[in-house]
Amino acid sequence: MGIKIFIISSILTSTLFFVLYIPTKLTIPIITSNYSPPNQINKTLNISNTNKKYPISFAYLISGSKGDATKIKRLLKALYHPGNYYLIHMDHGAPKKDHRDVIDYVTNEAVFGEVGNVWIIKKSNFVTYRGPTMLSTTLHAMAILLRNCQWDWFINLSASDYPLVTQDDLIHAFSGVPKHLNFIHHSSHLGWKFNKRGKPIFIDPALYSNKKSDIWQVTKQRSLPTAFKLYTGSAWTMLSRSFSEYCIIGWENLPRILLLYYTNFVSSPEGYFQTVICNSKDYKNTTANSDLHYITWDNPPKQHPRSLTLKDYRKMVLSNRPFARKFKRNDIVLDKIDRELLRRNQTQFSFGGWCSSELQGGKHRVCNDLKIENYGVLKPSLNSKKLKNMLSNIISFKKFHKQQCR
Repeated sequence: MGIKIFIISSILTSTLFFVLYIPTKLTIPIITSNYSPPNQINKTLNISNTNKKYPISFAYLISGSKGDATKIKRLLKALYHPGNYYLIHMDHGAPKKDHRDVIDYVTNEAVFGEVGNVWIIKKSNFVTYRGPTMLSTTLHAMAILLRNCQWDWFINLSASDYPLVTQDDLIHAFSGVPKHLNFIHHSSHLGWKFNKRGKPIFIDPALYSNKKSDIWQVTKQRSLPTAFKLYTGSAWTMLSRSFSEYCIIGWENLPRILLLYYTNFVSSPEGYFQTVICNSKDYKNTTANSDLHYITWDNPPKQHPRSLTLKDYRKMVLSNRPFARKFKRNDIVLDKIDRELLRRNQTQFSFGGWCSSELQGGKHRVCNDLKIENYGVLKPSLNSKKLKNMLSNIISFKKFHKQQCR
């Protein structure tokens, strides 16, 4: 009997591993302008003889749904850097026009094609608000990016997010941060969530139906877990490559057990990674308790954070956070962020050492295209120093261990 149980357990574990990781490259089509595999980037840019490279690299997932095409295009242009990687997922339930709009934009941007580091998931997933399909899409993206390119941290953003620093600033500030650290806001103080999220059992129809509908709750409830401790926090994280690999191809069964548990958990992205990392003896001491976002809430808090406006600009800047959310489409505060923090016009890239620059009207330096000879060059601003100070405070000895998985 013991042998039979072991065999069945091994089969289930192997099957789940295969679903999450192995088929990614084989069955998930990726579209990019003039597609060039990431491992050929040096050949594409003709920089193999320069020995230039960036100290660290980020892999971004940018997620959008119905009506988000315009926001995704603007966010991608503001975030873009040739040393990073970008994967775009548009909800399968979004209109075909939205999908086509994003595909055309990526295809027609010459720099994306020249570097070959921007992809769109062609066979996209249905994503249900507050459902586990939000989590499965994130894991799907992590598997693709792990399979296809080398990077140091994985960052998930929605179309309603926006950067507050240039990527040169971000790369420069994080170049001195230990690469094993995970920036993930977490707490074991669930409060009302124990009864509202820990006990109810929810079903996401997107797991089994080709028609989109809301999650629904079954009549029976379950008891709180005793095999592991629940944690909650922000859905927006910056995860190390090592921890990402652990979640996808973990040598322990914990990531898979918790994935099955959170399948019936409402708003699972706000608890899965927190619970995995804080119940893992190998990773619980790698957590920096921050989501690196500037976010404001109503009082009392509602389901969604407040939409940021010009009134929030000063506090955003003083927070020294690299990202903020959420923003309405083309809100005028984004123009101010572009102009004063990212040094870009809406049609250009954020300023960086990698791209050509010119004086425009004698006021602003802008990034229009790639200069191959500048690949590997960073031109951080004063904001990079402010961000570095903020990071030093987060991971300082006094705060770091005191705020880990309590």
